[in-house]
Amino acid sequence: MNLEYLATFEVELDPVLDLGRSPWGHRRVITVTGGTFEGPRLTGTVLPGGADWQILHADHTAAIDTRYTLRTHDDAYLYLTTNGVRHGPPEVLRRLAAGEEVDPAAYYFRLFCRFETGDERYHWLNRTLAVASAARTAGAVHYTAFTLT
Repeated sequence: MNLEYLATFEVELDPVLDLGRSPWGHRRVITVTGGTFEGPRLTGTVLPGGADWQILHADHTAAIDTRYTLRTHDDAYLYLTTNGVRHGPPEVLRRLAAGEEVDPAAYYFRLFCRFETGDERYHWLNRTLAVASAARTAGAVHYTAFTLT
């Protein structure tokens, strides 16, 4: 098994909506407002309207659960889901929550990516698994995705 570079994503976000503690954990929703992605076989825009339906656990680990839509440079629509985890030292997580710039090496933020499309030009994505290393900024998530070959 190897990793092959797929694309770099910048997903722009609204401020966190804090729904509070529920029976499943501390629920937060972060709405996707747009963005871009670019790679050798995959380039385009992130459409507004998706979100991260996140659970913050007692140990401050964030369980990531995103769903949003992409439009490629040649007008194909792709559905993307990511699942992952973000955790780190309490002080680093506090700084991230405050919107401060934090070196991504100071915390762990990894994603599993699945794509879905009916566009024949991109059917290969329906059969492709990807992983990504991510970073959170005040208004966006940036990640670099690699296919598992």
